[in-house]
Amino acid sequence: MFRVFKSPKFKKVAEKSLDKIELEELETFINELKQGNTFGRPLSYPFFREKKIGGKRIYFLVYDEIQVVLLVNVSNKKYQQETIDEIKFLFPAFKKYAYDLYGDIEKTSTQ
Repeated sequence: MFRVFKSPKFKKVAEKSLDKIELEELETFINELKQGNTFGRPLSYPFFREKKIGGKRIYFLVYDEIQVVLLVNVSNKKYQQETIDEIKFLFPAFKKYAYDLYGDIEKTSTQ
């Protein structure tokens, strides 16, 4: 079982750019991710993936070692490369964020 988290930017962008049907598809996709089904097309690295939902692209990072999936951004085809470049630049920050979330969960589950 994977834990799926949304980055603050993802929450903000998804809320603005996804319509009701796309949000429903996103929830279905999140449930699949929780089961360990890391669908989506790998982008440059096996842990960096993209999933098309409607006309949008959902970008996410898979951290197998801690069983965490981090949804990081949403874009359309027009801004695809710009979004991918931004995510790659922020890899270290996203990794720290994911491991911090994982650490917080571990702390609360052992208390």
